[in-house]
Amino acid sequence: MKKIILFAIGCLLYNTGQAQGHIPEITNNTELQYICKLYGQTRPVNLRPTFVGDTLIIDWDLRKIKRTYAILPEALSNGTGLSFNQGESPEILTLAPTDTFFMISKSAFSDLVTHNKFVYNNTTYNLDKTKIANEVVIDGKVVDVLFVKAEIDETELWILNNPEFPLICKIAKNPLGVNCTLTTIAEK
Repeated sequence: MKKIILFAIGCLLYNTGQAQGHIPEITNNTELQYICKLYGQTRPVNLRPTFVGDTLIIDWDLRKIKRTYAILPEALSNGTGLSFNQGESPEILTLAPTDTFFMISKSAFSDLVTHNKFVYNNTTYNLDKTKIANEVVIDGKVVDVLFVKAEIDETELWILNNPEFPLICKIAKNPLGVNCTLTTIAEK
């Protein structure tokens, strides 16, 4: 009987760990591969994040268009908006001190975890715990994400549950016509 109880407890603990999902590590050698639907066209997009000091440099590759985005330390900490710039800019674009790219700021993530909502681009996003958040699967593993919906439109975001790197893993129903899903995280 004792063995059966211990086995049942072990199964419960295993299932609890599995339900939380995987949190992939993102380092300077990581390549993030997305499939993006941009205004009706489907394109692969590769991102390579690298920290240079406190600034996050993201090399962006969309087919033959390559750009580099610099996210300033103040944006990483306290940013309030996403940049959707897709390459019309110079080769190296330093984003505004309020803008991030493919991620939310640490303070926005903190608001999400603490208050179940955050504001970005003057839009309030609410945590939705009723929707199954396991829609993001990378390399066969369910990724631990937080699912949010915008109050003013139908925009949906799946955000990596990582306070140090709150990466947007999936965007759906974006009124700007830019919807992306992270498909691969690879070390290069």
